Amino acid sequence: MTNDQVQERRNFYGRVHGKTLRASQKAYLAEDLGRLSLKGITREENPRRAPVDLAALFGGRPLWLEVGFGGGEHMVHMAARYPEVGIVGCEPFVNGIAMLLGKIRAAGVENLRLHPGDVRDLFDVAPDAAFARAFLNYPDPWPKARHHRRRFVTPDYLAGLCRVLAPGAEFRVATDIPDYVRQTLEEVPKAGFALVTQGGQPWGDWISTRYEQKALREGRVPHYLTFRRL
Repeated sequence: MTNDQVQERRNFYGRVHGKTLRASQKAYLAEDLGRLSLKGITREENPRRAPVDLAALFGGRPLWLEVGFGGGEHMVHMAARYPEVGIVGCEPFVNGIAMLLGKIRAAGVENLRLHPGDVRDLFDVAPDAAFARAFLNYPDPWPKARHHRRRFVTPDYLAGLCRVLAPGAEFRVATDIPDYVRQTLEEVPKAGFALVTQGGQPWGDWISTRYEQKALREGRVPHYLTFRRL
């Protein structure tokens, strides 16, 4: 089986649609999504899977990557705090994309782009060592044991992440699921990362997301891990 055939048969298990969008959210999608979406990422746009010049998007500024940006709180916060950086986010969930676009309008930030789909699409075409930092905030926990292979912290995803991160790049993970912490500590170092810190203290530039607030309301304790790409 060729690599193209493997990619064509790639499974994606997360949600794509949720509650009915408000009129304003539909407007964000219609008016802003095309302008802020990365070009040449999907197989339809780039069937030969040619590398995409991501650095040109932001005039050569350092690039950061957020995997699954949820409602976009963290991504927009970091874009506003670090205007000298370009931030790319990947998220297939349409409701989350609409929420992000609304936050972008409200904050007036321009140093970010998104791919409304599977992050592995980006891994296929991003150059080696393209990103200087990556974030994985409150990923889908897939709590059932038979579904743990669907988690991001598995070899398929981590190999792609390792390739697109520059040596020395930082990889941050936030989760409220103890077993996700366990799997992260087991799998991420095997993929080419060194553990730097872990514990209950968030990063100094952290902003609490809607998923973290839900975890706290339900009595779950957040855990923050920092890795360095070897």
